[in-house]
Amino acid sequence: MTRNSTWIQRRRKDQYYKMAKDKGYRSRAAFKLSQIIASYRFIKRGDRVIELGAAPGGWTQVVARTVGTEGYVLGVDMRPIEPLQQPQVGFLKLDITSESIIEALTEEFPVKVDAIVSDVSPDVSGAWDVDHSRQIYLAKKSFELARNLLKARGNFLVKIFQGSETEQFLKELKENFHVVRIIRPRATRKSSSEIYALGLDFLMRARSEIEPVDPGSLS
Repeated sequence: MTRNSTWIQRRRKDQYYKMAKDKGYRSRAAFKLSQIIASYRFIKRGDRVIELGAAPGGWTQVVARTVGTEGYVLGVDMRPIEPLQQPQVGFLKLDITSESIIEALTEEFPVKVDAIVSDVSPDVSGAWDVDHSRQIYLAKKSFELARNLLKARGNFLVKIFQGSETEQFLKELKENFHVVRIIRPRATRKSSSEIYALGLDFLMRARSEIEPVDPGSLS
């Protein structure tokens, strides 16, 4: 049996993959976000939410259901996404590492948003230290957007890979939110080392205090 066919067989046995198909979700990852929202209620009806790394749209479906027609969710991804036919959903094809992204998102949201969620991941190379550093870089870019676009007491959820840079990243989160929680949703595969960091009640700081992420930190 080839590696690809083994992966397909494993996926077919995955209960969350089956449930996603049954419920019409675009990915099993929808259950991770559903479980986190159910536990922490950090997104609620009427909220304005930015979702980073939105493709293929499983998280978008969960956020749209949570905020209802009174709220709005904007999905952002480099990859094209098949539109969801719901009035409270929009998409932008953008790279979160681009210099123009804050300006583009500010045009969409002139008023600060209630929450930002990020499920952005790098292309995995198989070299763990490299993949971890790349993931932390993307998490920091997501955090940079959160510091610019979140309203006071807003909330931020971001995926990270566990590794040597995790503690320092969490320290930065704790300096900017009243509460930080580390979460491993039940829907996470046992073989995965991914976790989610949830920052609750954003402490809005002056724009001059915000330091941009240096791309050179990856080298």
